[in-house]
Amino acid sequence: MSMKVSDHILERLRAWEVEHVFAYPGDGINGLLAAWGRADNKPQFIQSRHEEMSAFEAVGYAKFSGKVGVCAATSGPGAIHLLNGLYDAKLDHVPVVAIVGQTNRSAMGGSYQQEVDLLSLYKDVASDFCEMVTVPEQLPNVLDRAMRTAIARRSVTAVIIPADVQELDYSAPDHAFKMVPSSLGMAQYATVPSDPDVERAAEVLNAGEKVAILIGQGARGARQEVMEIADLLGAGVAKALLGKDALDDDLPYVTGSIGLLGTRPSYEMMRDCDTLLVIGSSFPYTQFLPEFGQARAVQIDIDPHMVGLRYPFEVNLVGDARETLRRLLPHLRPAKGDKESKSTKDAKDGSWRKQIEKNTARWWKVMQRRATVDADPINPEYVTHALNDLLPEDVILAADSGSAANWYARHLRLRGAMRGSLSGTLATMGPGVPYVIGAKFAHGDRPAIALVGDGAMQMNGLAELITIAKYWKQWADPRLVVAVFNNQDLNQVTWEMRAMSGAPQFLPSQELPDVAYAEFARSLGLDGMRVEKPDAVQGAWQAALTADRPFVLDFRTDPAVPPIPPHASLDQIEAAAASVLKGDSDRAAMVRQGFKAKVQDMLPGRRHREDRPSAGEET
Repeated sequence: MSMKVSDHILERLRAWEVEHVFAYPGDGINGLLAAWGRADNKPQFIQSRHEEMSAFEAVGYAKFSGKVGVCAATSGPGAIHLLNGLYDAKLDHVPVVAIVGQTNRSAMGGSYQQEVDLLSLYKDVASDFCEMVTVPEQLPNVLDRAMRTAIARRSVTAVIIPADVQELDYSAPDHAFKMVPSSLGMAQYATVPSDPDVERAAEVLNAGEKVAILIGQGARGARQEVMEIADLLGAGVAKALLGKDALDDDLPYVTGSIGLLGTRPSYEMMRDCDTLLVIGSSFPYTQFLPEFGQARAVQIDIDPHMVGLRYPFEVNLVGDARETLRRLLPHLRPAKGDKESKSTKDAKDGSWRKQIEKNTARWWKVMQRRATVDADPINPEYVTHALNDLLPEDVILAADSGSAANWYARHLRLRGAMRGSLSGTLATMGPGVPYVIGAKFAHGDRPAIALVGDGAMQMNGLAELITIAKYWKQWADPRLVVAVFNNQDLNQVTWEMRAMSGAPQFLPSQELPDVAYAEFARSLGLDGMRVEKPDAVQGAWQAALTADRPFVLDFRTDPAVPPIPPHASLDQIEAAAASVLKGDSDRAAMVRQGFKAKVQDMLPGRRHREDRPSAGEET
């Protein structure tokens, strides 16, 4: 029996060591589906409930495995459905390859059923490489380039294959004119900056007395080097959300997340520093970086297209974070610490570092107190805070977009081998559950937890529980916990309306129906529990983390607990107050919970009056 194009595609994916393809069937890829049958389902076809979920699962797989995520969909609507998940990959710099069907070549241009101009449609999301295969001889080159480009540029690529081409006999390119042969594999390499650039960067950093470091996901492979440079410079380290797992939150100088979902000590460090070092991050919110002209700045990024963004950097180093820091470290001098001393010991105990550590220690105390504030019925901050001490050492975490991301960013202390991620740049709703599904196919021997709001759960998560029920018995460790923050409100947008527009909650758009999430999980053969009292929270987490199957926790949380940043501006506070005057539907609870949360920031242990920011900077 001759090999068809579809057979060759799966064979080539296996040669690239692709083990899973996250997909949904359709007649535009019928040839591929038949080939999967002939190939004994290798690589494994992972069936989601929707093509968008296939793309998200490929993103989660890629984020947590370090490998390429591959997804597939049929022509027309299937290809369209992939787009949101693919944009999530593109904006978070995650390598994903999409294999998409197309109508027969003979029907193209004839306004045929499900005919969409996929080359134009995918031109942006797969801008690094998007190609349609029209003859067998284009392979394997097109598929190899898609894989290699996705890896090299950490981006999305797409291969479009008309249905009739899938059924053609495969014919390899000849040693002939206008034939393009190909080869497998991607060589390992590490880009490094030039020596003069490294020396210029060292001059800037050595001159600093109050050094702040910001790291992102690009610093994940440079954990030891980041710690060394932070100690050498007496610096504190803030983390962009995509880099939350790049450095341990238990280190006293790690100030935690930065930005709208960030911590107060990160905000204070950026406000007061005189030197900034950014490593592997394209953090977008410039208002949370030092004032322009306040700090001299150095950036390290592997992508030359991403340097020089966000801040007027004095030196841009293009290179792998780990190798660049290794070249930079010998050129750095220990921080001065106190003016009278230049010893390494004093550098580690200097006044700048001491203040950072003091602010950070105080922050964790405030978070602990805020978590214990009474709410109706459960404080969502307590739900997340209670998980801290129960986190398995090898856990994989995903947070969905919305107020759940605030609690993930501010309360969880990741350490060691723990991994965590979310939709960092697109900030799309709905990837939390499919992310952990993808993670479980990457690491079936590790527990996974998704923190999702009820809006995201109703949008995507409920259906993907069916996917979990279909596959969970394949995983060596069956633990996959979906924690739903059930407050019957699209909470993040509700608070953004209050804080940014001074508008009261608009119930027709914000109010959500109550759903029996745990009961639905049990109907699928999974397990679950509804939690309605604070004293049941810890026991619920323990039950879910020791269960013999995936588990859904339905936490009934209070929508009035404010996710507004602890460093909210005076304008934001005034706007939120204005929403009360305009008749917010939840105004009494909103005022009560906002007051109680603020009190925790003012209890004993606060800074002296002269150390506090001005009213415009205070919470």
